[in-house]
Amino acid sequence: MKTIITGSLGHISKPLTETLVQKGHAVTVISSKPEKQADIEALGATAAIGSVEDADFLTATFTGADAVYTMLPPHDFFDPKLDLMAYYHRVGNNYAQAIRRSGVKRVVHLSSVGAHLDKGTGLILGHHDVERILDELSGVAITHMRPTAFYYNLLSFVPAVKNTGVIASNYGAEDRVPWVSPIDIAAAVAEELETPPVDRKVRYVASEELTGNEVAGILGTAIGKPDLKWIVVTNEQMQSALEGFGMPKQIAAGLVEMNACMHTGKLFGDYNLNRPQVMGKIKLSDFAKEFAAAFNQN
Repeated sequence: MKTIITGSLGHISKPLTETLVQKGHAVTVISSKPEKQADIEALGATAAIGSVEDADFLTATFTGADAVYTMLPPHDFFDPKLDLMAYYHRVGNNYAQAIRRSGVKRVVHLSSVGAHLDKGTGLILGHHDVERILDELSGVAITHMRPTAFYYNLLSFVPAVKNTGVIASNYGAEDRVPWVSPIDIAAAVAEELETPPVDRKVRYVASEELTGNEVAGILGTAIGKPDLKWIVVTNEQMQSALEGFGMPKQIAAGLVEMNACMHTGKLFGDYNLNRPQVMGKIKLSDFAKEFAAAFNQN
């Protein structure tokens, strides 16, 4: 199977590429960075250097492929010029145009938990919109992967734990949150790419469900602070803190709204009705080693 992977050698795309190559598939990895070519080829894949914001490049790269894995590349949330929703829509429309023009019939797209909602989700709303853009394609089998909260996003709390001795956000404490490792996401994407396709499918991916306090206990133990607590602050306090770190007001508001939707549990409404039959293999205790390494860096 000839498969195109977007996302360069990121948290998900690298283990996905490794898995598919090991299984004998012909893999092409798209990266915007020419310096990644050698690393991509070292994995046994072909490098396609270009931008997902170039629809003609995507069309040429997708042509002849049996399947494509699409994702929305991360952006710098501290960029004052960033219009995140416009960026998501631009990339989503480029993917749809390239899929249509190239004739690709199988797509596995990385979306997000909460993408079933059309409002009140903050930054997640962009994933909802891109799902709708791709769903307008006809004659294409599409799986929307909806992973839950990423373990590695917990690394953003390292400075606060160092400076204040607590984890603080406008969600957490006794909120039960499903968490996921990118390694488990990559494994699930690989499974979908090798599974007989259906017209439209949604698949949730999670590794473990934990409350904020359980997360704090596991991470605290890993860094020698077993009494580490996770406290919930108000939306206003969270907004003020993010802006104080230099985050643009609009992006901060999107993160606050997303967190608030987790706090109420609404973000996980459809997930709770369609939980994965099997949870991923990577647990928070595994990730805690990475958290501790980041915490102990000078």
